[in-house]
Amino acid sequence: MSFHWKVLVWMLAGLALGLGMQWTLEAPAWAGVTFEDSDVGVRVDSVAKGSPAAKAKVAPGDEFVAAVLRRGADDEVRVSLDSPSAWRGDGESLDPASVLGQVTNGEVVWLARAGSLSDPLEDAVAVAVTLDPDSPRATAIAPFVFVGDIFLSLLKMLIVPLVLSSIVTGVAGVGAMKDLRRMGGKTFAYYISTSLLAILVGQLLVNTIRPGKGAQLGLSPAESVGAGSGTDESFIGVIKRAVPENIFESLGDNGSMLSIIFFALMLGFFITRAGDHGTRVKEIFESFFEVMMKMAEGVLSLLPYGVFALIVKVTAMTGFAPFKALLLYMFTVALALVLHAVVTLPALLRFVGGLSPRRWAKAMSPALMTAFSTSSSSMTLPVTLRTVEQRGRVSNKVTSFTLPLGATINMDGTALYECIGVGFRAQDYAS
Repeated sequence: MSFHWKVLVWMLAGLALGLGMQWTLEAPAWAGVTFEDSDVGVRVDSVAKGSPAAKAKVAPGDEFVAAVLRRGADDEVRVSLDSPSAWRGDGESLDPASVLGQVTNGEVVWLARAGSLSDPLEDAVAVAVTLDPDSPRATAIAPFVFVGDIFLSLLKMLIVPLVLSSIVTGVAGVGAMKDLRRMGGKTFAYYISTSLLAILVGQLLVNTIRPGKGAQLGLSPAESVGAGSGTDESFIGVIKRAVPENIFESLGDNGSMLSIIFFALMLGFFITRAGDHGTRVKEIFESFFEVMMKMAEGVLSLLPYGVFALIVKVTAMTGFAPFKALLLYMFTVALALVLHAVVTLPALLRFVGGLSPRRWAKAMSPALMTAFSTSSSSMTLPVTLRTVEQRGRVSNKVTSFTLPLGATINMDGTALYECIGVGFRAQDYAS
């Protein structure tokens, strides 16, 4: 059996096993918080480390006066906690455990703090519940979570050395500045064009389907603004962060990929200007890149089993509850992605590249399946490099320059998704 068919078979097996776990094994919702009665409602007694409540910044001693399930939906349930003995809703006495018991995996329960002015839900804390770690399903999933996490760690381990060595050898191998300028110009022109086309597809569909109209998410504009990440996300800020103050510090962080790429581009360029010294350094990086590709081949031999574990984990853990109010939005995003993947990009491949989209998709199937299971272009990079060179028969000089750049800056799916997301929220506010 060929490798890509083996990956597909294990992916389908993981999907079947994950669905089987979801249908047959119990998985009560878990927030990781216990309560006690207080004069105004309930008081948090304890919060489990790493639990959904802890991630929502709920702390022992916090007091809450109300809770909401399915906020903003037609079947919204509001529960008053102003009785010291019980949570009350529609005349029925409910204790906190009973209310949380109504929440299913993936749903959100909104807790309104005591002392809130006017509508207490304006300052509510959103706790997204997850699987009870002691439930039968969580116990069954644990081995697959372990294997999947190890596989992802192996892929992450390869990212920085592969990006550094491939870009340095790629730039140094291009040769003259004229050749580097020509390849760089074509690469960036292609990346900008595909991102722009993805944005246009997203803009067209979100304004045609209008998934945010009447979505009833129950969120105010202020709730989506947040405090921000504390970093400058402007174009100037991105450029400043791309220039590393300490390259060795950046090499220790997969999140500093722009800094690593900038350094690799500079190093590769000046290797071509350093004469015999540059030649020796180039040979070192070429040897290092070949060793890293051999290491990548070893890790990628585990790809079918890693994909299997990841698919089981995602399928078995994900509940349907969070998606009920977002079905039309999800459909819009999925349709836009499909159109971009099967119409826009194949058209460019056919009319600009002169290649058969069908044959190219078949050749790229291992990389496509890995991207689907990991949801990360960066973690798929080792597979992409090997697949494009060996199955796509593209020269190392081209792949080592274009693919690491593309995995970092050519985010068509992200551009499309963010475009639809902004339109969705705008339509939700206006409806």
